[in-house]
Amino acid sequence: MNPIVKPKLGILALTLELYETLAPGVRENREQWLKNDILGSLGRFVEADFQEAVYTKDKIQAEVKRFEQMDVDAIAIVFLTYAPSQIVLTTLKTTRIPLIIWNIQELFAVDGNFSQETLTQNHGVHGTQDMANVLVRCGVDFEYVTTHIDDPDGCRAVADFCIAASAKRKIAASRFGIIGNEFPGMGDFAVDTTQWVSRFGCSTVLLPMEEYITRAEHSGEAQAMELVQKYQETYLVADDVTEADLFHAAKAELALRSLRDAYQLDGMTYLFTAFGSDSRTSTVPFVAISRMMAEGFGFGGEGDLISTMATRLFYHLSPLVSFSEIFTTDYRGNALFFSHMGEANAAMARKDQKIPLVARSSPITKTLHRQLALVTVFEPGPATFVALVQGKNRWKMIVAFVRIEDFSPITSLGVPHSKVKVGDVRRFLTDYAKEGGTHHNAIGFGDLRSKLRYLAQMLDTDYVDIT
Repeated sequence: MNPIVKPKLGILALTLELYETLAPGVRENREQWLKNDILGSLGRFVEADFQEAVYTKDKIQAEVKRFEQMDVDAIAIVFLTYAPSQIVLTTLKTTRIPLIIWNIQELFAVDGNFSQETLTQNHGVHGTQDMANVLVRCGVDFEYVTTHIDDPDGCRAVADFCIAASAKRKIAASRFGIIGNEFPGMGDFAVDTTQWVSRFGCSTVLLPMEEYITRAEHSGEAQAMELVQKYQETYLVADDVTEADLFHAAKAELALRSLRDAYQLDGMTYLFTAFGSDSRTSTVPFVAISRMMAEGFGFGGEGDLISTMATRLFYHLSPLVSFSEIFTTDYRGNALFFSHMGEANAAMARKDQKIPLVARSSPITKTLHRQLALVTVFEPGPATFVALVQGKNRWKMIVAFVRIEDFSPITSLGVPHSKVKVGDVRRFLTDYAKEGGTHHNAIGFGDLRSKLRYLAQMLDTDYVDIT
């Protein structure tokens, strides 16, 4: 799995110019507190940049310009003391960088030890209110969060905001490939690509089946055999799967990776029947795409560009995200059964057993050789279900906090599958349908709702939690 690069956060720390003469040493004291207590905690999640507190319009302007030159993903505005809003307003109105006001102070409790000195060092809250008011009045978008560093996850909200801002920026520079076309008649993910590119900034490229076949045929035999060995070492290869089967799957993976590199792709979608449209097609790259999803490569089935973009987008929030689809309902267990033809993030598989690598019992489309798949069953634990969908007039994220059940592979199923508990399954499915949920979606480990909520705001999409 590829490591995720930490997003960059600029910290715009404000103090009052009057204190330079009225209370000398306060600024230096507050700067030291920020460096000692805040930067270390933030550093677990983001690359935070802070040099010094600023207190004049010129210094504020220069600091924000420096952040812009550094290409930070977000700016956290911290009031180390009170500071007046108008010295900051003009600069914040013109920056393109997402803003979050972080109402934080060193003091945890007001008690009998409270003093004038303590008050001077912990009175930024009314500065945040001054700032928030003028930003609202001037139509400047911002987020606001109040935490103490000693709170559980005291800096997590700011980090989540920065991570979401980074995801939005990265997806706008993304490029997605298409092999074949959309599955005929599937309307829920049909998209006007002109509107889609305009809305999210990403771009698309059509990938000829001819090129996939050629790249598979001409991929190096030595490289393919290295992959075969890796398959044999990494996965539980079924007894009836031959080395020749593995070799053709390896050739398909090399072809897909070659296409990714040649076209600088961040994700790909294909229609499985497109592989059967050319009699020279060796096999369908189910194993390849499952392994590439483990590296953060976006994927959506059946020509679904929206899911392809969504899995790549959500990968920037958490590396353990997979394309998914609800296949049937477990009413007794209040759960959903997730599966697909052969695609799931292999990095999300149960850790206590090797992933079975099997041949599909029947081909999904006509190819020269058998079609292999990794029977990925997700590691049990908390997870987030999410679908990016087109509503009547607006885009929407439909989100739910769920739990992946402790579920062993069903030996008769030669495809990825998992069981996901959702509480009241009847209510869940009804709510999801009434919100316009699509039959393709994504699932990621952990509770991603905070990041997704921020991301929805930044993308100007509706956010609906159906947990």
